Amino acid sequence: MSYGSKRIKQIPPYVFSEIQQKKRKLLGDGMDIIDLGIGDPDLPVDSSILEKLTEAVHDPKNLGYPSYSGCMDLREAIASFYEQRYHVSLDPESEVLILIGSKEGLGHLVPALVDPGEAVLIPDPGYPAYRMAASLANAVPYGMPLSEANDYQPDFQEIPDSIKSKAKLMFLSYPSNPTAATVDLSFFNRCVAFAKKNRCAIAHDAAYQMITFNGYRAPSLLEADGAKEVAVEFGSFSKTFCMTGFRIGYAVGNRDIIRALSICKSNLDTGQFIPIQKAAAFALKHRLGFAEKINAVFEKRMRIMIEGLSSLDISVSPTKGSFYLWAPVPGGYRSMDFTTRLMERSGVVVSPGNAFGDQGEGYFRIALTVSDRRLREAVLRMKKGYRAVVHE
Repeated sequence: MSYGSKRIKQIPPYVFSEIQQKKRKLLGDGMDIIDLGIGDPDLPVDSSILEKLTEAVHDPKNLGYPSYSGCMDLREAIASFYEQRYHVSLDPESEVLILIGSKEGLGHLVPALVDPGEAVLIPDPGYPAYRMAASLANAVPYGMPLSEANDYQPDFQEIPDSIKSKAKLMFLSYPSNPTAATVDLSFFNRCVAFAKKNRCAIAHDAAYQMITFNGYRAPSLLEADGAKEVAVEFGSFSKTFCMTGFRIGYAVGNRDIIRALSICKSNLDTGQFIPIQKAAAFALKHRLGFAEKINAVFEKRMRIMIEGLSSLDISVSPTKGSFYLWAPVPGGYRSMDFTTRLMERSGVVVSPGNAFGDQGEGYFRIALTVSDRRLREAVLRMKKGYRAVVHE
């Protein structure tokens, strides 16, 4: 007997799982792997954040069941952060919700707002979880093509009226995963105007909003005119503070959307471990300077890799946000074929662009999440492996 619902059986294999399986096989064969595929920063968590976590763990008051909405200390810290950085006022009680990582909240948001058969607008290429969340909720995922020619921004005029009429939610993400594209506040103003006109909510995945370079400051969607009437923004401590394993994030914005999300969330999971929330609150209140330090590290790594790609005649422009590079696959190869062969011949793992949607075909993504030394070694290996691949 075969188990699994129809919706589960219709979901294709997760591309990143397939890549990890191939990686494990090569490791088993004795190959040294340099993994530039997963966006998991290698930099250590600030020691003072760990000390705060340890202190909180030893307080018996923090070891019971957590609140579904999150501890007030963290919610107030997030509201204060938005006030100071973006001049956006948030009510910690009704406009801030703590999540077990932002991915959890993004997944629960779809069934919280969208009924079966209604549409969800998804950036293509974009984070795969958006499409999967829509599919699992029996909603209709509609990919908004993002092209280099349009600065990887959706063209709302190209969305068919039949889709606009049933679209209840739109996902956005800037700085972008995977393209590293950035936007200014005028773009978010256009998004909010579109959402109001079409009675569609917006969810902005701002996981990389603090990873920026060259004087660029990523705007918050909530800075846009009237944004809180239609939008929520998701934040994460994973990238800003290298706290990926802590699984701590948040949603902020429109109180009705926050309430719907909290109802869905409270019926399906619980809150995050309180000491982790305490450590996150401390990080946001006292260690924002840590983000500036790691930004300098990622900017240096970006220069190393861009120079290396240039020596392979792969042209990539410097980015202003995230720790990714989005590069074109050499002619004659599809994304998955190229990245698989590169891994097999050089031991360097990169992500195929088609893993992020149909519009990602023809590209690959590099995550700058290894040391400078390993990154330079990866460049040398890629030169050798790249030449072997393109001359097959």
